[in-house]
Amino acid sequence: MAPIPPGRGGPQRIPRPVGAELGGPPPWTALSEAERRVDLDRVVDSLRRHRVGRIVGPVPDNTRDSAVLCLLYEEAGQAHVVLTRRSPKLRLHAHEVAFPGGRKDESDADLWATAIREAEEEVGLDASVVEPVGVLDRFVTVGSRTLVTPFVAVTDRRPELVPSPAEVESVRHVALSELLREEVWREEIWPLRRFGVPRAITFFELRGDTVWGATGAMLRQLLAVATGTDDTIRGGPG
Repeated sequence: MAPIPPGRGGPQRIPRPVGAELGGPPPWTALSEAERRVDLDRVVDSLRRHRVGRIVGPVPDNTRDSAVLCLLYEEAGQAHVVLTRRSPKLRLHAHEVAFPGGRKDESDADLWATAIREAEEEVGLDASVVEPVGVLDRFVTVGSRTLVTPFVAVTDRRPELVPSPAEVESVRHVALSELLREEVWREEIWPLRRFGVPRAITFFELRGDTVWGATGAMLRQLLAVATGTDDTIRGGPG
């Protein structure tokens, strides 16, 4: 695998299978540094022109619905995204970086309500300041039989968030231009037999954290849409 630049990457455990290989460059590799500095209006306009999110890949029987909230805001002329680092006390996915979200409850009116409820519970988000602007592709995560619906929403300023210690260790505010940096990107091709074909897994190596898996795949699509770059993920999203 490609070496991680000094100071980047985090404590996340990566269950890399035997036979994993290095993938290709990011979809936006041909863009200049200036073209990678995207403001919120550009992201929202691109999302609203984007087709409605579709279901990508197979959906096994007994799959449960879940939803996540990709919350964006603008600061210093650049679009930022809110991410969380999961508590190290959790039995599953400890230390992993993710969007606020979780499985749909029977009491949720719809999946948007699921995403908002989870964000309120995990980071104390004030739902009254949030506006939905789009939906990314839906897919079943590699690690569970969960069909994830990623909602993209905006707020007019940096939100005041307080992590719930039972679920969230910390909240990260990351500029999209940081995620678009060449040294942050890594793609790996994993031979996952249950999907029938090798599958591309996307990584973003931040300072102190590694974003990968389902969250990496959703960020990859968001960034490709925002920058107007063509992106076909081999084998479906990770």
